[in-house]
Amino acid sequence: MRIAVVTGASSGMGRYFVEEILKENTGLDEIWLIARRKERLEAWQNRYKDQCFRILPLDLLEKEDIQSLCRLVEQENPQVEILVHSAGMGIMGKIRDLTMEDQENMVDLNCRSLVEITSIFLPYMVPGGRMVYMASAAGFLPQPGFAAYAATKAFAISYVRALRAENRSRKLRITAVCPGAVKTEFLDRALGGHRLPAYKKLVLADPGKVVRKAWKDNRKGREMSVYGLPIKLMRVAVRLVPHRLILAVMKG
Repeated sequence: MRIAVVTGASSGMGRYFVEEILKENTGLDEIWLIARRKERLEAWQNRYKDQCFRILPLDLLEKEDIQSLCRLVEQENPQVEILVHSAGMGIMGKIRDLTMEDQENMVDLNCRSLVEITSIFLPYMVPGGRMVYMASAAGFLPQPGFAAYAATKAFAISYVRALRAENRSRKLRITAVCPGAVKTEFLDRALGGHRLPAYKKLVLADPGKVVRKAWKDNRKGREMSVYGLPIKLMRVAVRLVPHRLILAVMKG
């Protein structure tokens, strides 16, 4: 059974990645959709009645759900052609103002679930298969006022680079997607009443365009997909300028 897997498939970037998979018409037997909201996942089947989806309403913060997914994969023994890990969360606020639980959940979903999902599906990836991970330009340097989130995305970038190196012989195409702020529900939840910094408003990106570029970059086997000239320039700048100098002028 040839499959694609998308986490965070009910909304945001995950939803756009599902659309890209459907456009390619890759002859997949099933597309596995993973997210918490069952009714949103079922909407895919209602919309695309000729496509075979497997609806998996799972919460990746819950160990029981991860174990359930692991058992399912072992049972089905699929050939995984595409894995998109888009599930994630972010909460803006200074460290002292955020609850410990909120910060733990960010680390768990953005880091632990990334490792778990990869570990579950990696043995089943076909040679030349495609793996896409939602990271963020926030992972390029520390972010006062968004500290835990930025740190988790730095983890994601580092993890993806190591994953690529370890699987070079399998010719897996593995890409970390690193946009700036994107106009999605994720951003609304992350702000939680805070105002988006002015410099981020200037580079606010369209999610469809970010995903389309990421899909092309992954097809070409690129390590990282960075959308938009301002974010590309930022990536270069944070390599050249010491982070302590940048942090000195950033507001938390």
